[in-house]
Amino acid sequence: MIHSRKVLKILIVVFSIMALFISISAFASETQEVAKETASASNTPWWVWPLVLFVVTFVLGILAVLGGVGGGVLFVPIVGGFFPFNIDFVRGAGLLVALAGALAAGPGLLKRNLASLRLALPVALIASAAAIVGAMIGLALKPNVVNILLGTTILFIVLIMATAKKSDFPKVPHPDKLSQALEITGIYREESLGKDVEWNVHRTPQGLALFIIIGIMAGMFGLGAGWANVPVLNLLMGAPLKISVATSKFLLSITDTSAAWVYLNQGAVLPMIVVPSIVGIMLGSMVGVKILAKAKPKAIKWMVIWLLLFAGLRALLKGLEIWK
Repeated sequence: MIHSRKVLKILIVVFSIMALFISISAFASETQEVAKETASASNTPWWVWPLVLFVVTFVLGILAVLGGVGGGVLFVPIVGGFFPFNIDFVRGAGLLVALAGALAAGPGLLKRNLASLRLALPVALIASAAAIVGAMIGLALKPNVVNILLGTTILFIVLIMATAKKSDFPKVPHPDKLSQALEITGIYREESLGKDVEWNVHRTPQGLALFIIIGIMAGMFGLGAGWANVPVLNLLMGAPLKISVATSKFLLSITDTSAAWVYLNQGAVLPMIVVPSIVGIMLGSMVGVKILAKAKPKAIKWMVIWLLLFAGLRALLKGLEIWK
């Protein structure tokens, strides 16, 4: 039974990747030659880069799981900084990388009552609309400006990761009127305590306002937004940490989809980049889950932080044309 389940999971992954490849090819076939020309700018055969990209994203998938970050946060600055691809193509692929992980995790999180629809829907409505605006802004900017802003954003993410604290069960003295009107509350089973935990949120207007900024940044840089979703939901609005993480993951399947369509429509999503990236991230994530039990989370976290710091500085200096 266990073996058949593993085979079924593998088949689902394979068919999902095939479907994704076919659907993206329908939108982006005209830009395939552009990608080849871009990749061959370094006098390297174009087919070498997808193979290298697969290996790199496989490693990033492992690190993403062990470091507790989304694959898109690592993917965009590293691939954008060290591969000869146009930054627009990298951001489009980054959104789909984050989207693939969210779609894979979303149903299970909803089934376990960890991802809250009552919390996710109003946030998703605002963040997805903002992500569309962000994607349009990002595609309108010059590559060097995007790299400067991307580098600055990555350095800000590094600061958040290094200093942010988490609260398993934040105290919410009184739910605000907006959260009561929207009935943002719930109950979930906390296995570590062996009991059901009832939760609600406060400071909802401030949280929704911040998700406008988060959505714009997600669409503009193709990073996903888990790095910002969780602190806002957990520390500002007062949702339990597990609810915040699960709802954030589910949110990516909505906000990233909205922004991804803008990149698809503009021809900035290429199978040459997207397919090896998604396959690499997904396989790396499977390996990362198995390694997680034996790894030291704190050491991995700081390794990811240093990796992001280096990639952020690389993007910033590349945008400033100091390090090409």
